Amino acid sequence: MSYFSYRLLPLFILSCAAPQQGPASRPPIIDMHLHALPADWAGDTNPAWIPASFTHSASDEELMSRSLEELKRYNVVRAIASGPLEHALRWAAASPERIIASPMVGSMGEDNLERISSEYRAGRLGAMGEVAWQYDGLSPSDPTVEPFLALAEKFDVPVGIHMGLGPPGVSYDAECCPKYRAKLGNPTLLEDALIRHPKLRVYMMHAGWPMIDETIAVMHAHPQLYADLAVINWYVPRAEFHAYLRRLVDAGLGKRLMFGSDQMVWPEAIGLAVEGIESAGFLTEEQKRDIFHDNAARFLRLQVEN
Repeated sequence: MSYFSYRLLPLFILSCAAPQQGPASRPPIIDMHLHALPADWAGDTNPAWIPASFTHSASDEELMSRSLEELKRYNVVRAIASGPLEHALRWAAASPERIIASPMVGSMGEDNLERISSEYRAGRLGAMGEVAWQYDGLSPSDPTVEPFLALAEKFDVPVGIHMGLGPPGVSYDAECCPKYRAKLGNPTLLEDALIRHPKLRVYMMHAGWPMIDETIAVMHAHPQLYADLAVINWYVPRAEFHAYLRRLVDAGLGKRLMFGSDQMVWPEAIGLAVEGIESAGFLTEEQKRDIFHDNAARFLRLQVEN
């Protein structure tokens, strides 16, 4: 849950054990929304609202190691890991066959356009985002963010833009995001940017939750737009998440929905996110494979394994 003021984040997580299958018995997964963050991003100790199953990492190295182990455990074959550049690049160097490094852009992220551009030229970055302009009080179609979208289009990298939910009360947190406005998470605000950059590969993060009608409308109008299901697959109450997911699938968008864990500094979130999809009994096995792997493989232009 990108850039969230963790002091304000409520706990809506269901107490459900992650499946214990080994990686060899699992179908492949692509995680479109993972974070490579410093271990102390949420403070020296975990906040009281973190469930007992979520454990603190003592160092950046431990957090990375534990996260990579969870990715292996759940057979996550590729993952876009965003964070401060030095962290994202370190994760990619540690697991180049699995990690795609990506810069955070916007609130609390990288805003040095020249530095990001040099990393794209060097081939060390493979995506852009999480992009969190909403927390800066900006729409993704605001003219001031145009250079970043133009850069992503120039290098033909996928762009993940935060749309939808933010933590309750975040606008009142002066240390985090006083410019945050819920209305700036409306998925229809993507439209002008999409029209200006029709070749840009954009996916809206969090599938625009809770704005289901707006999400369906904008994805229907712009068939190149994809969405990830990150954080809402474990943060939102399970019944609400499943109802939201079912609406998207019933609206014919099942081929453009992608898995994301939004693992911040708690690797256990990866398993809960997987379980959020696996427990959706209304999905067929083909639809689950689409969400877990095939849709993202197509979006990222990777080879799909049969």
